[in-house]
Amino acid sequence: MEPHVRLVTGSIDRVFTGRQPWQIVAITTTTVLGTIWLWQVLFQEESVYQRAKKKVFKLARLIPAVRRRVDAEIEKINDGFVKDISQKGNYYTELPNDGMEGGEILKKVDDYLELGHYRWKEGFISGAVYYYNPELIKLVTEVYGKASYTNPLHPDVFPGVCKMEAEVVRMTANLFHGGPSACGTMTTGGTESIMMACKAYRDYARENRGITKPNMVLPVTAHTGFDKAAKYLGIFTKVVPVYADSTEVNIAAMERAINRNTVMLVGSAPNFPYGTMDDIEAIAELGRKYNIPVHVDACLGGFLIVFMKRAGYPVRPFDFSIPGVTSISADTHKYGYTPKGSSVILYSKKVYRHYQYTVTTEWPGGVYGSPTVNGSRAGGIIAATWATMMNFGLDGYVEATKRIIDTTRYIEQQLRAINNIFIFGTPATSVIGIGSRDFDIYLLGGELNSLGWNLNSLQFPSGIHICVTYMHTENGVAEKFVEDVRTKVALIMQNPTKPVEGKMAIYGVAQSVPDRELIGDFTKCFIDSMYYTPVDKQATK
Repeated sequence: MEPHVRLVTGSIDRVFTGRQPWQIVAITTTTVLGTIWLWQVLFQEESVYQRAKKKVFKLARLIPAVRRRVDAEIEKINDGFVKDISQKGNYYTELPNDGMEGGEILKKVDDYLELGHYRWKEGFISGAVYYYNPELIKLVTEVYGKASYTNPLHPDVFPGVCKMEAEVVRMTANLFHGGPSACGTMTTGGTESIMMACKAYRDYARENRGITKPNMVLPVTAHTGFDKAAKYLGIFTKVVPVYADSTEVNIAAMERAINRNTVMLVGSAPNFPYGTMDDIEAIAELGRKYNIPVHVDACLGGFLIVFMKRAGYPVRPFDFSIPGVTSISADTHKYGYTPKGSSVILYSKKVYRHYQYTVTTEWPGGVYGSPTVNGSRAGGIIAATWATMMNFGLDGYVEATKRIIDTTRYIEQQLRAINNIFIFGTPATSVIGIGSRDFDIYLLGGELNSLGWNLNSLQFPSGIHICVTYMHTENGVAEKFVEDVRTKVALIMQNPTKPVEGKMAIYGVAQSVPDRELIGDFTKCFIDSMYYTPVDKQATK
């Protein structure tokens, strides 16, 4: 017997010598259960430090003085949000006794749509609305009206709508170099497309690899839709850093994060914060090495990047042409210019799509199968998406892409020439992230907001970005944006230490608050404010 084995067995003998049987059982049981407990504490996906920090903040909130202070701050924030969101005029909180006439309804809809002060039709906002053309709106409105009461849940009743969806999926798969086995479905948006991929890979791993505690490995810059999907589906997110200079995912860190419970790897083409593209080829290589599916999130710029080579802009490989890429999400309601509520999730082969489906075979109502989250789906949006794609055609999309990328490159070049600000990484498509080492960048965001520009605010590190859309390509819009940035940077540098005020100050404060649950509470207040209606005595019945 080896010396170390004799040492272990001797120690065990000494512990149990002279013990009663019940004591031996008790010691053994306690030791086994204690070891299991310690293993669970030390080796959960979330680190001990992160769990301890959350616990400390949670316990701190039980202290009455702290609880009162937190409640007061939440109430203050909530009142501010309600004040900002509430609109002048009457609110309807009960059904009218008599139905309104069509003309009156249309007039009120026009009034409601005029609320707000941002000039989005003129290109003063970042993203959100990617195309505005009255002729296209007229077309899709008519198409949507024709198909507004159709429902692809009943393919035998509405086969034409199902045909349109199949054609949208196939056209999109071909754009992303999907082979004959490539497939997918339409969804209501990027978040649902992401969620469907996460469900598919979770269920695929559970059935084929026996994984019951799944995790996904993704860059810190990956869209927050993955976090939402993880919360819904019980998947742990292993977030890895990006390189500071390029803002692309750190491939070495991604490989270190992979373990036996990893069900999917994620890359962005491009990411939302900075518009940079991860090294999809390197991520796919990891997928092949460890036999893990790879999802490419092209929700934001997918319908630009597939046309860029034709528009004269070379791009790095990012799609199904790379072995190991098994799914791609791309939003038709962004640079596909379709109405909101439309996206596509694609897979390299049907086996993955099958795990996206929800199928019930024992329901008294019959055998039930649904491809996405929704049961009934809006046939109108499917038809409108099909019509938009057919209306643009390949040449139309290429021309629009060229205009947008030309404009993005112009803005990027001009901003790089302005002192005291910098650009995050190298934008791949239409998003330009802006930062500063000389002043709080939120000052610039606030100053531009005062001129009517609505940009996106970033955190960790502080930044702002502009997402260039078709409206920014109109004559003079990009030039005005650059000139306004140049003017406001010069103004800020006269007093670069000036504190940020107003709404933009919230972003800076939010980053410095270590209790992220508190920031979550503030965010919930903001969402609550979106559903504000006055009390009944002030409302119109």
